[in-house]
Amino acid sequence: MYQTILVPLDGSVRAERILPHVENLAIQYKSKVILLQVMEPLQIASPSMHMTSALTDTIKESLKDFNHRYEDNNAYLSGRQGEFREKGIDVRKYVEQGPVVETIISVAQRENADLIAIASHGRTGMSRVFYGSVAAGVMQQIDRPMLIIRSRKI
Repeated sequence: MYQTILVPLDGSVRAERILPHVENLAIQYKSKVILLQVMEPLQIASPSMHMTSALTDTIKESLKDFNHRYEDNNAYLSGRQGEFREKGIDVRKYVEQGPVVETIISVAQRENADLIAIASHGRTGMSRVFYGSVAAGVMQQIDRPMLIIRSRKI
């Protein structure tokens, strides 16, 4: 039924609450699992000939921090990937850069995922409106099934 399951994660314990559900589905349907972590794009002013040395140093530090976060995210997903592999589940991992909702949708389409499985933080009312919801944003724009579990505070 589900050949490819996309699992967006943000590194939080709350987001990982979806993983047991995904494991069960992957074992039952012999599905491939794709673990995804999306990093917001790095915002840097365009370089010019009049750039000060302080600004250049700031940009270098931002790039260094961004690369460090990328490596941390990749290592995090590698750990989760290993856990799935130990259970005999075919799994891939991607760390992508871009707007979160749009990137999740893009990867789902690119990888031909037939299910997107995600944990929602369970916000309601004004806090959901104010903070937004990745799960709601994806659900409003995607053309395939989603499994959403509500993950309350731990």
